[in-house]
Amino acid sequence: MEPARRSHREDTVSRTTRLRIPHVFVLLAGVILVCALLTWIVPSGRYERAARLVDGKEHTLLVPGTFAHLEKHYSLRAVLLGDDVPDKAVPVGLHGFLTAIPRGLEGAADIIFFIFIIGGAFGILQRTGVIAAGLGRLLEHLGDRGPLLTVVLMTVLAAGGSTLGMGEEFIPLVPVFLVVARRLGYDRIYALAVVYLAAAVGFAASTTNPFTVNVAQGIAGIPLSSGLGLRLVFFVCSLAVAVTYVLRYAARIKADPARSLLADLPIEEHEGGGAGEAFARRHAAILAACGAIFGFILFAVQRYGWWMADMAGGFLLMGVVAAVLARLPVAEAARAFVEGLKDMVVAALVVGFARGISVVLADGLILDTVIHGAATVLGQVPRYVAVVGMLAFEACLNLLVPSGSGQAAVSVPLMAPLADILGITRQTAVLAFTCGDGFANTVIPTSGILMAMLALAKVPYGTWLRFMMPLFLLLMGLSAVFLVVAVAIGYR
Repeated sequence: MEPARRSHREDTVSRTTRLRIPHVFVLLAGVILVCALLTWIVPSGRYERAARLVDGKEHTLLVPGTFAHLEKHYSLRAVLLGDDVPDKAVPVGLHGFLTAIPRGLEGAADIIFFIFIIGGAFGILQRTGVIAAGLGRLLEHLGDRGPLLTVVLMTVLAAGGSTLGMGEEFIPLVPVFLVVARRLGYDRIYALAVVYLAAAVGFAASTTNPFTVNVAQGIAGIPLSSGLGLRLVFFVCSLAVAVTYVLRYAARIKADPARSLLADLPIEEHEGGGAGEAFARRHAAILAACGAIFGFILFAVQRYGWWMADMAGGFLLMGVVAAVLARLPVAEAARAFVEGLKDMVVAALVVGFARGISVVLADGLILDTVIHGAATVLGQVPRYVAVVGMLAFEACLNLLVPSGSGQAAVSVPLMAPLADILGITRQTAVLAFTCGDGFANTVIPTSGILMAMLALAKVPYGTWLRFMMPLFLLLMGLSAVFLVVAVAIGYR
């Protein structure tokens, strides 16, 4: 049996070696370069834009029927240093390419520093021993009931993504679930899937997500949170598919660890936090206090409109409270905070690199051309084909505009009136947007949250694709079926 295990392990390593995906920074820089080159080839154009209040917040939306092509200005100066010519589009040159990443980092500063702060707070929590002790107590009660833990946790996290649009808030959970995965005999991919995949599926199968479905419905001019019945059924079906997929993978590697896609990269003892100390009263106090703070953060996001800086302040308070309750010396708490920051460097900076893509597309004025071309094509095909085409278009557009609310602002103003022309309800067009936008986040390298969590879990992007692609295709197929049904029943 042992030689067979070694053979299978060698095959796994060999397959991983064949799929050579570059480092995440190299990959994103390459995408930025390709987009910069496309600004020299793809015709430029733009829609007029107008500010509009949607769900109490101001969004800048495209105005349908206003697309106009722009003449490109080619010059040696544009190639090297860039240029600025009124009423003309200037392709992105060397200067624009080199500054895209710094400008992307500037534009994503709120998310970047939010990730740093939660990393520092998590570093303090680790130093107090509360994470290892708490999980130790939990796993003592669960025993070998890993499948039950998987179902419960994925359901809770998916519900958070579906109802509240939670995603960034779950980033600190990745290191925690590395501990759970190691102690249950699973791997890094399992740990990542329980956290990220659950939240992403919930985000895509949105019920009341304020950042996608509510924004899209507001733009489309339909009642907020309408059409909830079909969305709930879709959420349950999507979650069932995802949970089943993760359970099957977990059972496979539990039975034979050599079948893990990361058999050559196990979770080290120090990453799991070691055996930890016995659960004590101070640990219970820290968990209660931090749980209360986290709950208030979620409440304040919905009630008071808190965003990145506010949430970061809440996590900073969490770290301070934990240090006080654990009676950590100030110097030791500061060192733990810095160690937590270090662990988040790649995870935080990758968000800014990904934002550089949007910078290049905006400079070269080609994004509106892509949207206009897609809308033109979809308007010329039968409605059952068009609705699946909308799904595919939204998924592809997410590669260029990975922000959910940002994508809604540039695509829904065109897809909603297009749906009227095709005899498709606007509610169906919104469903196509949420599915295409949400599920694409699980595979695209421009998703800041995905790449940040991959960096934290130390899961190579290529390996994640091998795990995720079959499930991604299943979820997209399920979305297509629901969209066809939505057209057939006149979903409203």
